[in-house]
Amino acid sequence: MSKTNPAMPKPATADRPAGPGPDDRPYSPGLEGVIAAETSLGYVDGAAGRLLYRGYRIGDLVEHGRYPAIAELLWTGEWHPDARLATAPVPPAVIAALRALPRTAKPMDALRTAVSVWGASQVLDFPPTVEQARALTAFSPSALAAFTRIREGLEPIDPDPGLDLVPGFLYQLTGELPDPGTARALDAYFIVGAEHGLNASTFTARVIVSTRSDVASAVAGAIGAMKGPLHGGAPSEVVEQIHQVGSPERAEQWVNDALDRKERLMGFGHRVYRAYDPRAAALRKVAESMEHPPDWLALAIRVEDVALRVLAERYPDRPLKTNVEYYAAAVLMGVGLTPDLFPATFALARHAGWTAHVLEQVTANKLIRPDARYIGPAERDLPA
Repeated sequence: MSKTNPAMPKPATADRPAGPGPDDRPYSPGLEGVIAAETSLGYVDGAAGRLLYRGYRIGDLVEHGRYPAIAELLWTGEWHPDARLATAPVPPAVIAALRALPRTAKPMDALRTAVSVWGASQVLDFPPTVEQARALTAFSPSALAAFTRIREGLEPIDPDPGLDLVPGFLYQLTGELPDPGTARALDAYFIVGAEHGLNASTFTARVIVSTRSDVASAVAGAIGAMKGPLHGGAPSEVVEQIHQVGSPERAEQWVNDALDRKERLMGFGHRVYRAYDPRAAALRKVAESMEHPPDWLALAIRVEDVALRVLAERYPDRPLKTNVEYYAAAVLMGVGLTPDLFPATFALARHAGWTAHVLEQVTANKLIRPDARYIGPAERDLPA
């Protein structure tokens, strides 16, 4: 027996014109404010400026942990500070696909392609497992490094199993062992980027796996969502902004002129945080302690000081504080990455969170399938 869907238009009768019936259910554009999942992974407290991974403060995790330990914490709920995860080899089918891409392809497109081809070459039974999450998280840095070298006319470098994931990624990019300070800085970035609630890409991953699809499909879809500039592209824009300021003495004038032109200051304000982003605080500390910080770090700090003061003066009722992208730019530049690699490196960091949400989704899975309110024409005949 079929069930009647109350959201569907009802048949026309003599006393009821053809068309949809009234639908008074609440509508939230962008699903803002809608509770679409319950999670034990990450807690984002925007009002107080807190971020917790399974109850642990992000600043403590950056100070005392490394990315493999944070990934294991998200996947299993257990804290193993000595956990290790090396980068994994790239299958021949993926290398062939990366070589077939034009050298002008964006790194995010190459990473999405690599994950898709990797998934096609694996046996990924449902439900996804922690072992699958580990394998995919270990593979993707090698794939991004391989594409980066291929587009430069260089050969990919095999993983060094003696290196942890982040220094291993840097080694596969350059062919040189990174110094400990550089590896530590990028590892801190990976930690703060690992998880952040039900953001657009994480929601995408959960939607995909809710259909009983596989973890590679979920992560490929998440990469596609993160590719959009409203989600994953801001750090590279921060770099451009700092270059436009040019020198510390120009900061005051530049900030005021930009706001007079109604331009957005990149790296300030957040949809969730109404206080200083705790990830930005952790990364500023890391950036300031780097052995080889970018030359313009002092300028970035001066611009931040001016921007926070001017924004508070101009918009006293709108708390616009520093967000993670601001100091992410400093760290990523400081470790030698080019701005076009910033979004894809963010995606590598978020693999731990995406796959952890996939694992969580399937523990009590229900197909994610919201309704839509019909606002189109009433039922009608085709024109003669």
